[in-house]
Amino acid sequence: MFAVLNFKSHLTELFAQAMRVVAPELTPTDILIERPKQVLHGDYACNLAMQLAKPLRKSPRDIAQALVAALPASLVVERVEIAGAGFINVFITTAAKQNVVRGVLQAGAGYGHIHLGAGRKLQVEFVSANPTGPLHVGHGRGAAVGDCLCRVLQTAGWNVTREFYYNDAGAQIDNLTLSVQLRCKGVTPEDPSWPENGYRGDYITDVAHAYLAQEAVEADDQHVRASGDVNDVTAIRHFAVAYLRSEQDLDLRAFGVNFDVYSLESALYTEGKVEEVVSKLIASGHTYEQDNALWLRTTDFGDDKDRVMRKSDGSYTYFVPDVAYHLEKWRRGFTRVINEQGADHHSTITRVRAGLQALDVGIPQGWPDYVLHQMVTVLRNGEEVKISKRAGSYVTLRDLIDEVGCDATRFFLAARHPDSQLVFDIDLAKSQSNENPVYYIQYAHARICSVLGQWGGDVAALHQADVSTLESDYERALLQRLIDYPQVIESAAEDLAPHLIAFYLKDLAADFHSYYNASRFLVEEEGIKLARLALIAAVAQVMRNGLVLLGVSAPEKM
Repeated sequence: MFAVLNFKSHLTELFAQAMRVVAPELTPTDILIERPKQVLHGDYACNLAMQLAKPLRKSPRDIAQALVAALPASLVVERVEIAGAGFINVFITTAAKQNVVRGVLQAGAGYGHIHLGAGRKLQVEFVSANPTGPLHVGHGRGAAVGDCLCRVLQTAGWNVTREFYYNDAGAQIDNLTLSVQLRCKGVTPEDPSWPENGYRGDYITDVAHAYLAQEAVEADDQHVRASGDVNDVTAIRHFAVAYLRSEQDLDLRAFGVNFDVYSLESALYTEGKVEEVVSKLIASGHTYEQDNALWLRTTDFGDDKDRVMRKSDGSYTYFVPDVAYHLEKWRRGFTRVINEQGADHHSTITRVRAGLQALDVGIPQGWPDYVLHQMVTVLRNGEEVKISKRAGSYVTLRDLIDEVGCDATRFFLAARHPDSQLVFDIDLAKSQSNENPVYYIQYAHARICSVLGQWGGDVAALHQADVSTLESDYERALLQRLIDYPQVIESAAEDLAPHLIAFYLKDLAADFHSYYNASRFLVEEEGIKLARLALIAAVAQVMRNGLVLLGVSAPEKM
């Protein structure tokens, strides 16, 4: 019997074929296949009959009966029942469920890959930190969520481009430049002349020392050598930005995060992109002058009030270059764009979208998509940790990586819904206990590797194991969990919710640990032994696949 790797997709196609028989005159509709809450209602349920009732002008139950009669034969479907007003409940054969073990082992790292994106282009912008200091834990959460999201979307069939946008223009860069210049001149933050908005962390001293030593730094495609001239503000600015960009890049690499494209806010000005957008917005008729400022009538596009574009001093407000940047994304062919940002960016969403609509270049409403993450609170010994000596006023991403390791840092920062506030408990992240979800999942994988190692056979031989003996409650639970994995990928991709992978892995690990504690694997009966080993080998494969999406390792020993 062949292995069906995605029951939901298989049933969707069966019902689509049935619909073409029952209602050939109707255009195809989205067919919803769901897991019923109660086991008595089958393995899957379909409400297609309810959807077709209005256009066909028939009762849902009559349509359900017609659909069931038209369903093509399938080796995986045991029986189909009509319930209530017209729900269609589908029961999957035990053999088909058991055979998923073989499907997982044969698919290997490819198990869970789906074709939701169909190879279409998609860009995800994330982290996008100001190059004014080390990355803080909020940036770390953005990096973890954004990178996991990219991995999930790639697994779901999208052609993903990862992008980092540097805000290397504006007042914060001016403050950075002045802070480094003062340090070069020997002025410290304790001096009364230190500016109120100046940066005080030890890293400013490091930048100043490197500048005075005429060091060179590499930042992406830039090679910048310091002149050492303490009065050359432009040279200090260029060097400080390049130095901190390079440092951020090193932190991200240590975090397992890489980008395909880096974009600079400053380039939007030097290349005339900001002026071009302003001219287009004026020409659109959606702007007006008031109080010596240029305003965009964002209320035309759902905003609660109009927004200033150009202030009375001639400078632009920060959403204007954002509009120019997103116009460039559209021009580069990204019909779908997702921005992963901190929740403090919420207020910019409406005005950026309004600016893009005002341009009237065909950008759809609601473009781009946003995923916003909430703050991170770091605890040690039950007390909040707020200060890093190097950063001066916040906990850095590097602090967490150095303290608890990359795996725990990535998992903890990605394992909650981005919209929920996150408490990062350093003591829990370092503990080797079942309360630590990273340890709990990795230990499950290591346990499986240990059992397979004790067996000493060729795992490839397990592909042909007779799995018909996998009938215990523990085994059925694990089989269903393996079956669910492609649907979890689909949900995580559709809802832009990579934390669902972490939830799934914890549940999978729990099912395995229960099985491990209740069962023996290296039994005398060869058939039973090989079936159980094949099952746990499949579990280990899915664990690896899921951990890869989170950027977390799957150790074979612990």
